[in-house]
Amino acid sequence: MIIGVLKEPSFEARVSLLPEAVSALIKQGNELWVEKGAGESAFASDDQYLQAGALLKSRTEIYDAQLLLCIHPPEEGFASLKSGTAVIGIFQPLYRTDLIQQWADSGITCFSLDMLPRTTRAQSMDVLSSQANIAGYKAVLLGAYTYGRYFPMLMTAAGSIAPAKLLVLGAGVAGLQAIATARRLGAVVEVFDTRPAVKEEVMSLGAKFVEVEGAADASKAGGYAVEQDEDFQQRQKQRIAESIAKADIVITTAQIPGKKAPQLITKEMLESMRAGSVIIDLAAASGGNTALTVNNSTVVHNGVTIIGNSNLPSTMSSDASKLYGKNLMNFIKLISAKDGSLFLNWEDDLVKGSCILFEGNITNERLKSSA
Repeated sequence: MIIGVLKEPSFEARVSLLPEAVSALIKQGNELWVEKGAGESAFASDDQYLQAGALLKSRTEIYDAQLLLCIHPPEEGFASLKSGTAVIGIFQPLYRTDLIQQWADSGITCFSLDMLPRTTRAQSMDVLSSQANIAGYKAVLLGAYTYGRYFPMLMTAAGSIAPAKLLVLGAGVAGLQAIATARRLGAVVEVFDTRPAVKEEVMSLGAKFVEVEGAADASKAGGYAVEQDEDFQQRQKQRIAESIAKADIVITTAQIPGKKAPQLITKEMLESMRAGSVIIDLAAASGGNTALTVNNSTVVHNGVTIIGNSNLPSTMSSDASKLYGKNLMNFIKLISAKDGSLFLNWEDDLVKGSCILFEGNITNERLKSSA
């Protein structure tokens, strides 16, 4: 199979495959084409790809590959792709139904890895988890850099410094990594999550879990969060308001697939925080968890800094690309026959869940129901 690696849009520093992953796929019998300059921002030169056995191609030439790999949709779209071409990436199709319909008109087959069911078998292919882990880690470092005080408790001859109080909203992969990183830096951490099942994990990392009774059951949501009823949201906001007034740094991660991110922090809550406090909103791309979040921007309100950034993995481009590439390799193995050709087992829930288009037809049930 001829596999093409596309160069990402200008705002993205990651690349789908590093040279080491390219070499592994070539050993499996595939031919690898890499767009010129694709890995430069991830510290992978064209020469390294050539040494790994890849062929360097232009964007137009890459579009002739049988399987295309990317992270974001290319800025110029897939209008020129041949019918039957397969594409793998993170396309957020529930938010981009118009774009997906355009792709359907071109007759392509498309896999969006953010649609994979969050099951044990899918862990080795779970790009959301591998990238969220980085986002949670980097969010705390960004918070520490922005916050004008120490994280740990310090006792010095000049006096004592109290530890920073950090609040994490959402104990998924990003949230758990944020907790672990903040605890290593010496912060006191409180955590909110609508899933009581994560309480043990939160406490094992040394954080306090703040419970709100009556959350909707998320056990059948494939590992994703679910929307809560109005009564629960009101009680949740009340508990968050109590914690946020004491917090120095807040990391927000709450998102619901296909819906606007829940607004967990109101303007009134923001005004209860002391000047110098910092919020890192990882849900900024889908509307944000605060009333004033602006994606890819920093807003200062009443002395509180609100950083909207949903693309922190890009700031650790080399390691993020390495993990993403490993996820891709495992997924390619899932959809490949022994002879290297594309083979889709529609009885497999991972194939069925992640395939959003097959030869131009919308196949994903969640996408159909949201159209």
